[in-house]
Amino acid sequence: MRTKILAIITGLYLLTGCISPETKKIEPAGTIDYETWGKVESGKPVSVMLTAYSTTLMANGKDKTQLRVAITDSASREITSARDTIRVYVTGNGKVTAINGNELITKTDTAGASYVSCVLTDGTCNLLFMAGSEPDKVKVEARSGKLWPGSHEIHTIDPGFVYMTPTKDQSAPTTIHSDRMIGADISFLPQIEARGGVFYENGDTIDAIQLLKEHGFNYIRLRIFVNPENEKGYAPGEGYCGLNHTLDMAKRVKEAGLKLLLDFHYSDYWADPQQQYKPRAWDELDFETLKDSVKSYTERVLAALKNQVTMPDMVQIGNEINHGFLWPDGYIGNPDQLAGLLQAGVEGAKAIDPGLPVMMHIALGGQNDESVFWLDNMIARGVKFDIIGLSYYPRWHGTLADLSRNMHDLLKRYDKPVNVVEYSDFKREVHDIVFSLPDDMGRGACIWEPLGWRSGMFDKNGEVNDLIKVYDDLSKKYLSN
Repeated sequence: MRTKILAIITGLYLLTGCISPETKKIEPAGTIDYETWGKVESGKPVSVMLTAYSTTLMANGKDKTQLRVAITDSASREITSARDTIRVYVTGNGKVTAINGNELITKTDTAGASYVSCVLTDGTCNLLFMAGSEPDKVKVEARSGKLWPGSHEIHTIDPGFVYMTPTKDQSAPTTIHSDRMIGADISFLPQIEARGGVFYENGDTIDAIQLLKEHGFNYIRLRIFVNPENEKGYAPGEGYCGLNHTLDMAKRVKEAGLKLLLDFHYSDYWADPQQQYKPRAWDELDFETLKDSVKSYTERVLAALKNQVTMPDMVQIGNEINHGFLWPDGYIGNPDQLAGLLQAGVEGAKAIDPGLPVMMHIALGGQNDESVFWLDNMIARGVKFDIIGLSYYPRWHGTLADLSRNMHDLLKRYDKPVNVVEYSDFKREVHDIVFSLPDDMGRGACIWEPLGWRSGMFDKNGEVNDLIKVYDDLSKKYLSN
């Protein structure tokens, strides 16, 4: 199961390291060819990259999505000369076919598990995943020898799902301003410091937040859990990333002169596309009471931050919520309830500050089909927000060209600013793509947890290295004019 710890931390720590007032000087859409970005002719294979272009399908025996498989090196660059044979395993109600829909020969491995196979051509292989006829959470895994496998969890939902499309009024342009962002999620910082972690530059100790500021970062992102101190919470007995720790971190962020993005998980534990569990305190609530709890909790947190003069500059109502949140009530298969819970969170935030920019964050950087599906259905059901947030990890979310195409399409459809609110690889390239969106509608990006040494920006002793200088360049290019 791809949890935030196993999926994001492992993917981040194993596969990172690729170096690579407002401005109106934006390159017109379509003038840059991103197809060759993030690719190399040869290299040492490390991982299988598997992209499912939609991970929400109808369980009608007919709905399908493209699967794209590639081999990547340690910097998540596709190796175009790879000729590997890939084994694809499916656990659950669905199957994999050739890209033209033809059946593939099913084989059995030495452990007795069934799989189909494909051979990479020019470094890639394209297949189809076909939904079964019963709702399920289907695991699709692509393996090649001893390489780190690629996997997705595809949610197939009741085919009675009512697809709704926004009206013109519902898709009205965002009017609330949000600043450009070169951001970093450093929610782990208090835990790093509690373990004795110290940061250095040129041999001198330096506060981590000040270090990031001096190298061009202007935004810090913090996650918040409801009761992380619970036995099955994020930080049993310690409460990291709860309200008290968040208040302390918010003071540090604001004292450093940086902006704050607050990421509401609405859980005691990690929330991501594979797990969106209710806080224990809300587990037995009926739907209307749950909705009221989302609103009042959001208000309470923001009121506490406002009272200590550390109000966030932006908030997320949920984290990577393309499969919903607060399951099962807010599952994507219950779209009306999902929309109601999201809107409750929005209303809670706007009750404290009507001008506060509100983001909806989906983990679909290069997956346009599913991005449109989710945004169409939530906007049409009355969810009001100001900015679209995407995660982009190439291991799951496609190529840099996919990311660019998706953002251009979403901007055209919904007329809302777009932010890559989680990424790790292709640090320079991600910013170049976001800030090249037309009409200055790309609002920037936020790297996920750069302070660990496996991010490539620090050594094991906490000494910053030259990779951080990419942010000096990005700040000069995109924030200084």
